Amino acid sequence: MRRCLELARLGAGHVAPNPMVGSVLVYEDRIIGEGYHQLYGKAHAEVNCINSVKEEDQPLIARSTIYVSLEPCAHYGKTPPCADLIIARRIPRVVVGCRDPFPEVDGKGIEKLRAAGVEVTLGVLEAECKELNRRFFTFHTQHRPYIVLKWAQSMNGRIAGDGEGRVLISNAYTNRLVHRWRSEEAGILVGTRTALADDPALTARLWNGPDPVRLVIDKELRLPGTLQLFDRKVRTIVFNLLKHEEGELLSYYQLAGDSSLVHQLSVALYQLKIQSVLVEGGARLLQSFIDEGCWDEARVITNTKLELPGGLSAPALDKMQPISHEDLFADTIRYYRNI
Repeated sequence: MRRCLELARLGAGHVAPNPMVGSVLVYEDRIIGEGYHQLYGKAHAEVNCINSVKEEDQPLIARSTIYVSLEPCAHYGKTPPCADLIIARRIPRVVVGCRDPFPEVDGKGIEKLRAAGVEVTLGVLEAECKELNRRFFTFHTQHRPYIVLKWAQSMNGRIAGDGEGRVLISNAYTNRLVHRWRSEEAGILVGTRTALADDPALTARLWNGPDPVRLVIDKELRLPGTLQLFDRKVRTIVFNLLKHEEGELLSYYQLAGDSSLVHQLSVALYQLKIQSVLVEGGARLLQSFIDEGCWDEARVITNTKLELPGGLSAPALDKMQPISHEDLFADTIRYYRNI
């Protein structure tokens, strides 16, 4: 099962909104096949695992055990049900990491396998399997996207200095890491002031991975069309109070304006099937998510050699659990979870 998880992680950034899944086929303690879900809409882990078995080992499939980090699907989506494939190949035993919370599956795959006489063991490394797909589980059990907060601050806790000019706080190595983070989330969100002051592209151009959907709050639609956000190179959604308009690369989503912005965004993003969001600023928007307790992870970058007099204070986390930290030259990155 640990090997299943290793394989599953290889699909990070490429399979959403599907979960990352790995699979291993074992005959008498020898791995004869392994695979993982590589790309959204393409073959699932079990299919790739079985297809990887060498010709000379094909007769062993019907006497092997298949391990899979998430319950095999039982429905027709973009690919046929994996449970049917396991039954068709006469695999006698299946070991499952955790149950799939997606309503089209949610126990149906296990039920189908057992009804066909397949021995199913459930819950092996269950916590680790759920942790790997925490975005997927949050989306389907809490009906909201998985929220990751991120900001960079000076050693004295400022995210901007005095004046209008943009201050580069994190170094080039950290910036590349941030672009990797972007490629691993479905969407990236900024507020009006950040979009106007920084004119960010919000892409993963410094990393070999997919660009997230760009999400910007512009309640009164006052942002100029000359901003990089509106270059129609990446799908962009503008949350506002004035109009609702669908487009392939640029669309407008109208909010109500009479309730919590964070709550409305969470509902809207769930409806738009955006499974996870990296919130990059500004300070007021980040603090709104913190104050409402609507966040799952926070990644705080501190330049330990930069001091900014005056300026804008960084958001203040509360009810957080420190998870880990790492140093990239003068930058220290601290990771937190919401408790």
